[in-house]
Amino acid sequence: MKFAAELCLFSLIGATLLADGQSNWPRWRGPQDNGSTEDGSYPIKWDSDKVLWKASLPSKGCSTPAIWNQRIYLTAPINGLDGALAFDWTGKELWRTSFSKENEGKHRNGSGSNPSPATDGKSLFVYFKSGTFAALNLDGKIRWQTNLVEAFGPDTLYWDHGISPVLSEKYAIMVRMHHGESWLAAFDKTTGAIRWKVPRNYETPVEGDHGYGTPLLLHRNGKEELLVWGGLHVTVNDVSNGKELWSFGDEFNPESKPNWPTVASLVIAGDIAVVPYGRADRGQPHLHGIKISDRADGKTENARIWKRDDTGTFVPTPALYKGRLYIVRDRGEIECIDPATGKSFWSNAFPKASSNFYSSPVVASGKLYAAREDGVVFVANVEGKFELLAENNMGERVIASPVPVSNRLFIRGEQHLFCITEN
Repeated sequence: MKFAAELCLFSLIGATLLADGQSNWPRWRGPQDNGSTEDGSYPIKWDSDKVLWKASLPSKGCSTPAIWNQRIYLTAPINGLDGALAFDWTGKELWRTSFSKENEGKHRNGSGSNPSPATDGKSLFVYFKSGTFAALNLDGKIRWQTNLVEAFGPDTLYWDHGISPVLSEKYAIMVRMHHGESWLAAFDKTTGAIRWKVPRNYETPVEGDHGYGTPLLLHRNGKEELLVWGGLHVTVNDVSNGKELWSFGDEFNPESKPNWPTVASLVIAGDIAVVPYGRADRGQPHLHGIKISDRADGKTENARIWKRDDTGTFVPTPALYKGRLYIVRDRGEIECIDPATGKSFWSNAFPKASSNFYSSPVVASGKLYAAREDGVVFVANVEGKFELLAENNMGERVIASPVPVSNRLFIRGEQHLFCITEN
């Protein structure tokens, strides 16, 4: 009962929902920032050539679509330029808007359009590896744009920028974590004017200060706060002014191993931040349960309530569904974990292949959807026990995360946006 009460008390904000509760998916991990929905009924098995509809995309991009009021928004290169586009509920393209020259991705699965768009229902906010940061009206007209690379210098990330915009009531927030001057910055959502910018720098082993995970917005103690993971520290900042309120950075990498960047984002379960770290792709997984404090003195004694070095994930961000954490590791191992204790309820695995998982899993009405980079989307029952239900080949690579909204499953591939239903 205590954990359930804390789950309510420390609930994430940013979810402006319609009356039916889950009609929008306004950003990468959904309205609750946990990669799940309890509403709706979603398909299990399908043929990629016989879906409800599929729409051609102008070029390769990796961002996950945002959905608001039956409009689908995503980013993709358009004729060599950074671009955003929108589709209606039937798959008809409504508009496309171009910005400056694309800075192409370095990784085989990367692009200049890695960060996912975010919307508050009034505007669409997009960011690109080139540094372009912009707000658009929902009809595609640019409200404002700026370039954060020109303003604050280029990033030194070994791979491609992956952090998506975070929206508070007043601000669009961007974060850069790399070797050099790392920072958090808030921009007025209406005008684009910068309201605050604060440094966030830590000494780490090589590449340990490189961060790709998107922060989370919290409502606590009657105010908005930003929860950030990267640079071997979990921090909480006041959204009104950027001031750091709390920081924890103990023993995430006690052996000072190099080349451990932060890729998977953390997940909040009640007042516990579940923090994936290490290199699960190299057999060095780590998973930590950190209790986020609201102590005015900022002290962090006993903040870590559990840790594991036998499971975790490097790239895919876990999903939280009905109080349970679901991890899909880079090679397809799956684990269901109690976020309050760190103990596993069960573990299993998808069939092995030479391809990895870069997409983050989602759980919709008790079914887990996980897309492998070669385009195979696995569907499994995860309520009670694990049961593999289907393997669906999309016929093209898939890096973006699945999006379940209003009985429709959206899969963004390298070439198409697919809309799939049970019928």
